[in-house]
Amino acid sequence: MNKVRKICVVTGTRAEYGLLFWLMKEIKDDNNLKLQIIVTGMHLSHEFGLTYEQIEEDGFVIDSKVEMLLSSDSAVGIGKSIGLGVIGFSDVLADLKPDLLLVLGDRFEIFSAVSAATVAKIPIAHLSGGETTEGAFDEAFRHSITKMSHFHFTTTNKYRDRVIQLGEQEDRVFNVGAFGIDNINKLKLLSKDDFEESINFKLARRNLLITFHPATLDNSVSKKYIKNLLQVLDQLIDTHLIFTKANADNEGRMINYEIDKFVSKYADKAIVFTSLGQLRYLSAMQYVDAVVGNSSSGLVEAPNFNIGTINIGDRQRGRICAESVINCDGNKENIQEAFELLYSNSFQDKLQYITNPFDKGGATRKTLEIIRSVSLDGVLKKKFYDIN
Repeated sequence: MNKVRKICVVTGTRAEYGLLFWLMKEIKDDNNLKLQIIVTGMHLSHEFGLTYEQIEEDGFVIDSKVEMLLSSDSAVGIGKSIGLGVIGFSDVLADLKPDLLLVLGDRFEIFSAVSAATVAKIPIAHLSGGETTEGAFDEAFRHSITKMSHFHFTTTNKYRDRVIQLGEQEDRVFNVGAFGIDNINKLKLLSKDDFEESINFKLARRNLLITFHPATLDNSVSKKYIKNLLQVLDQLIDTHLIFTKANADNEGRMINYEIDKFVSKYADKAIVFTSLGQLRYLSAMQYVDAVVGNSSSGLVEAPNFNIGTINIGDRQRGRICAESVINCDGNKENIQEAFELLYSNSFQDKLQYITNPFDKGGATRKTLEIIRSVSLDGVLKKKFYDIN
């Protein structure tokens, strides 16, 4: 009889969990695999919506919770959180003893988990490596996670090449496509009436979905940028605004404060959520004119809905973009120009012909097949792959 392989998934944010959902479900339903779940970070925070409860509502059993977020989102607070995370994950991994740790992305919470797993000699599978976000310290975390990981699942061939460039063996790097596309294809999205009812908010002639996260490598620009964006949004006519809040990075609380202040002043045209969840978030994309801010969803998922994206600042700089993405800096004039381009006839006409560079499809199934069958023998001793 084959040994059941224990796959331990770590998740620390609502967005990350949304991307992992279908893979977690497939692992849970596979007789040859045993799903273990560790939740951490924003999932365990009242301030960020206690989103671990959604994981449980979805039918998953959480094996362990690692508390690591401090009340401060300063550089010192984040640094101390990373240290607390390593301590917490070390204890949990010693107890769970997974055969494979599976993580996604580039967050500091995931960096803590992978650091502990490396010392514990646990093989690591990393999803969405090789990408670049030049305006955030996530860039360094992502590539560090890549170097500590043993199997790699990328979203494009360009990102696969970049992981190999980092010295990873070609036969352990798999381009499977973006997991967010699986969500679009698998979820039954809400009708307009059901969506409006679910958020208790009526849509207007024009609508925008807005998420703005801190640009963690740019000192003190986040406050300037969010204020500039809110000033431009205030000037838009017959436009309703759906905000989702920033994450727990440096200055995230400041951004959320500015958004809350704006929404309280303009409750007739704006609404804010700590978390919409994947169903409502993707459903919203059906009915908005654009995704605005600097969320990766504007680059990965939005093009599938043939809508525009206004991507502000450097947080996502370096990522592959569809032609539906309008990149601009955070100056008020540039944001205004981006909106003028968004609503121009020429730009609107080309949206119906947009090709999404991330729309490979089937990322969940491809990844599942690999983690179920790949040999784990000898994987801890990695050999650096030199490009000739």
